[in-house]
Amino acid sequence: MHIGKGSQTPSDALVLFGVTGDLAYKMTFPALYAMVARGDLNVPVIGVASSKWTLAQLCKYAKKSIQQDGKIKHRSALARLLSLLRYVDGDYNDPATFGALKAALKGARHPAFYLAIPPGLFATVITALGAAGLAQNARVIVEKPFGRDLASARKLNRVARSVFPEDSIFRIDHFLAKEAIMNILYFRFANSFLEPIWNRNYVASVQITLAERFGVEERGAFYETAGCLRDVIQNHLFQIVALLAMEAPARQNFGAVHGETAKVFQAMRPLKRNDVVRGQYAGYRREPHVAKHSDVETFCALRLFIDSWRWQGIPWYLRSGKYLAETATEVIVELKQPPQRLFADSRSSTGPTNYLRFRLSPDSAIAIAARVKLAGKEFVGEQRELFLSDEQTGTEAPYERLLGAAMTGDGALFIREDAVEAAWAAVDPILANHRPVRPYRRHGWGPKSADALIKADGGWRNPLINPTA
Repeated sequence: MHIGKGSQTPSDALVLFGVTGDLAYKMTFPALYAMVARGDLNVPVIGVASSKWTLAQLCKYAKKSIQQDGKIKHRSALARLLSLLRYVDGDYNDPATFGALKAALKGARHPAFYLAIPPGLFATVITALGAAGLAQNARVIVEKPFGRDLASARKLNRVARSVFPEDSIFRIDHFLAKEAIMNILYFRFANSFLEPIWNRNYVASVQITLAERFGVEERGAFYETAGCLRDVIQNHLFQIVALLAMEAPARQNFGAVHGETAKVFQAMRPLKRNDVVRGQYAGYRREPHVAKHSDVETFCALRLFIDSWRWQGIPWYLRSGKYLAETATEVIVELKQPPQRLFADSRSSTGPTNYLRFRLSPDSAIAIAARVKLAGKEFVGEQRELFLSDEQTGTEAPYERLLGAAMTGDGALFIREDAVEAAWAAVDPILANHRPVRPYRRHGWGPKSADALIKADGGWRNPLINPTA
């Protein structure tokens, strides 16, 4: 499938709100450095923050960020990036800050504004950009989470649309720019053998696991406002569900793809209390900036149904958590048993079924599990995997791809307004109406009640890190 790029004029300046923050340090500056090294970035980069810094301090911060993963390979690229940097210091609530930004832009006609700031400031900055006359012919790039429930997402969409047209609003979910995630879309629609079985008649269930072996680290304050359901499942895992469940787009462009993924979210059955298990790892309440009696989940598992013709009645099981046994992301599409069990070793209704496995991290792979006969006279076999490793080196990192795409007006990897609101509508009923968190030990697979959620469908398949497993 060819997903066409937008035809709009490329941005002639990039403005980074929150330039002194953690996201800029960990992700943005390394991405900008790589873009400069490839020749994809040669416009002014204007940082905005309220840190009372100078341009010299910002340049030092950027250099330290780029050095975090080792030696600087392209010193000329670093020098070029630093030469592009500008800095505006000021309060986001002060109109004078935006007046200073306007002067720093020096007549740029198509700037891109990247909001790497706390979500509570999104509306403030967007409104101020409009009031300062900076939004005309510009783009705005908004980090997740886009709202924290359906009402706030709708409110933020109204604010954004009052200042920018929809095709100039780029809502980031960096998961969508990962090579392995993009491969799901390609694998589904580039191979004809999948389509006949990719429906409720042959698929028994789908499992998606995003596991992390570490805790919240220095993000306790953020996690207290978000939790696993908002931070990971409602966006990252829902995006994977959409790519797996969508219908083939009628046209070869990203607008058609967005239309089909939005339909998946709209078909999601709103979650109920019994569909969700929330957990909290031992010791979370002792993390910095975490409440003593916090009920915030660091683990979440849920059972989801998509009320569409293709998927009616098929359960989708999603789980994610901190301090689990592995750091890995994996999808298992379980197929139903053959209609007639001819062989003695395959007569059990609870035995292993064929499946497709998409491993998305720590490396990328696709596997198909099938039964094969063992040597001998007896018709006895075992299940083995046909395993395809798909690790690709030299690919763009997600933030390189996303920032570059937004600056050229390519909306393929971003999220549309209707999809954001439909995804929130599915989880909205259980954001407040849920059971208390269940404690779980570190480096296991979460609370036992998460196992009970999926017991009827054979239990969780934990990620297989060893390709030969």
